[in-house]
Amino acid sequence: MAALHTWSGLLLGWLLFAIFLTGTMSYYRPEISQWMRPELHRTANTADIAALSAMQYLRQTGLGASRWLIDLPGTRGSATHVALWRDHGAPRFQRVMLDAASGQPARVRDTHGGDFFYYFHFDLQMPGAVGRIIVGVAAMAMLVAIISGVITHRRIFADFFTFRPGKAQRSWLDAHNATAVLALPYHLMITYTGLLTLMFLYLPWGLDRAYANDRAAFQAEASRGIAPPPPAGVPAPLIDLAPLLVQAEARWQGAAVGRINIYRPGDANARIELIAADDDHVSHYRGRMVFDGVSSALLETDDNLSWPAATERAMYGLHLGRFGGPALRGLFFASGLAGSAMVATGLVLWLVARRRKGAVHFGLHLVGRLNIAAIAGLLVAVAVFFWANRLLPLQLADRADREGLCFFMSWAFTLLHAALRPEVKAWREQFWTAAALFMLLPVLNALTTGHHLLVSLPAGDWSMAGIDLGLLGSGLLCGALALYLQRRSGA
Repeated sequence: MAALHTWSGLLLGWLLFAIFLTGTMSYYRPEISQWMRPELHRTANTADIAALSAMQYLRQTGLGASRWLIDLPGTRGSATHVALWRDHGAPRFQRVMLDAASGQPARVRDTHGGDFFYYFHFDLQMPGAVGRIIVGVAAMAMLVAIISGVITHRRIFADFFTFRPGKAQRSWLDAHNATAVLALPYHLMITYTGLLTLMFLYLPWGLDRAYANDRAAFQAEASRGIAPPPPAGVPAPLIDLAPLLVQAEARWQGAAVGRINIYRPGDANARIELIAADDDHVSHYRGRMVFDGVSSALLETDDNLSWPAATERAMYGLHLGRFGGPALRGLFFASGLAGSAMVATGLVLWLVARRRKGAVHFGLHLVGRLNIAAIAGLLVAVAVFFWANRLLPLQLADRADREGLCFFMSWAFTLLHAALRPEVKAWREQFWTAAALFMLLPVLNALTTGHHLLVSLPAGDWSMAGIDLGLLGSGLLCGALALYLQRRSGA
């Protein structure tokens, strides 16, 4: 079990640290997206007003489309996302971000925002399913490492209350045990539910057997989506959306509508599908109502799931952590940081333990350099990503992808730096660099936007102020780690 714990954690530990850290950041995905789009102002408008504004926009611009989609901003967003599909003509697909207040296209900088970290943590920004398969293998290794770690450390809970600073290997072991036990239920939950979210990617054979390799049929049945109706070919005006929203919220006991699908708008076979928001309960499943788009007759409701489907949706909701409000979200965030620290201290512990035994070879040298780039270097890359958002020209082509390119290029540079510098100095220099970049970001924000701390704090705009303060806290933490290493090395 000790060997299993060691090697399952080490071989994929560098990747696991990146997955854990970016996944933890994703708990504040809407807030990060808001910070990275400072032109998008917060609004007190309700989802109903945003929906009606979006409908007005689609009626003007979406003529001839076979489907309209409206994603409403919810309690933590400030933009409405609309999309439309056309069976014929160009463009076949369009997606637009609307200002929730005006209902007009939002004039904001091109950026992936918090979505960059959200998608990176489960697909590594790789095409197709390659990244998801790699992340799945890493998650399986993580689950093995957690279970074997619990079995290996018989005094794991007693050791949680023990910390011996300045004791080299023993100090790293104490830190590893403390961060592991501190949020052990969270570590087990987040790893297992992460695997469940993509279980049919990793174990597809039963599904393929039952559905004769027709996965689209399975997805349609499992998600209980409606089949797009064929066009009747008879023009008919689309009904007003407002009464349907009132009816849906009454049925869902006040829960807001989160998504609206409109099939065949302007046709006699039009259908309107309302889907409940999922940010106020654990399960990711959202109630659904389908109306006739011409007569407003209620055609179908779907408020209950089978037990297997309900279990899967609850597991998915636990993994996303959108429920519970700011306090529970903060607890999840702190637990995610503890998980990141657990992986990082495990990587360092492995190296320290072998060097204490006198081992010296290329493998240890390689692990040491990879540790620096994977831990300190990733922090530098995250900070550079935020800097790129503020400094890249607003009219730059493919600007959002260029922000991601800055992230990966800076991360690669930290690996080169770690390979060329003495190990202790590389650790210290990269942590100092990350500290400076993070702590100066609120200053950069003040110089480039009008939404700095002196404005956002008095206004109670926590989407902007919270991210600024979080970046400042990240810089202080990186600076503390750099100062600790500097004192330990005597330099």
